[in-house]
Amino acid sequence: MGIGAFDRTSLLVGEEAMSRISQTKVIVFGIGGVGSWVAECLVRTGVRHITLVDSDAVSVSNINRQMPATIKTVGEIKTEAAKRRLLEINPEADVKTIDMFYCADNASAIDLSKYDYIVDAIDSLKDKALLILNATKSGRKFFSSMGAALKMDPSRVKVGEFWSVKGCPLARALRNKFKREKLFPSRKFLCVYSDELLENKGATLEICDYKARINGSLCHITAIFGMTIAGEVIKDICSFAE
Repeated sequence: MGIGAFDRTSLLVGEEAMSRISQTKVIVFGIGGVGSWVAECLVRTGVRHITLVDSDAVSVSNINRQMPATIKTVGEIKTEAAKRRLLEINPEADVKTIDMFYCADNASAIDLSKYDYIVDAIDSLKDKALLILNATKSGRKFFSSMGAALKMDPSRVKVGEFWSVKGCPLARALRNKFKREKLFPSRKFLCVYSDELLENKGATLEICDYKARINGSLCHITAIFGMTIAGEVIKDICSFAE
């Protein structure tokens, strides 16, 4: 009998953990430079139930760092391009897509309690803050990505508790927002971040609707952020099987 697609995973983590991995339900918000690699890593590890939330379309500028982005997919909705890729990895995966930007107007449309793990890879500050508040209130396991732009050194990517993160402008902006509005996450949570902060050296890019500024970013950093979050999810799942 030949070796199956996930036998190498099962060999390391064991059958009980493999069963838990295959049954776990994960929702990923933001299918860009970080979130797309979270999704790919999880599906390659054996997660079968995954929901992708984003309404952005693939653009040429995404090709340098995002899993669904190729010349052929430019113009497609990211969730659909990513779903096709994930089903090529595991045709039996249950990949659902929700084509929307998570925000105050539509947050209630998604029942976070249906999922075992919630992953935040959102760019927009106010929408990211909203997801953090709602996810920590839901009682589900939650992991968040801080800013992955303006980084080059992979050795400086770390995992830390949100309120203890140092050197990340996005984490600082989120904390200031929570303090200013007197609305705080219901519990502590882990996030992936880097304390490296470089400067753009190239020409300024056109600003989009939901970002105050466009910064340079590299695939090896955004992918490490995504893989690290996926690793935290898998590690947590396996801890219950020990």
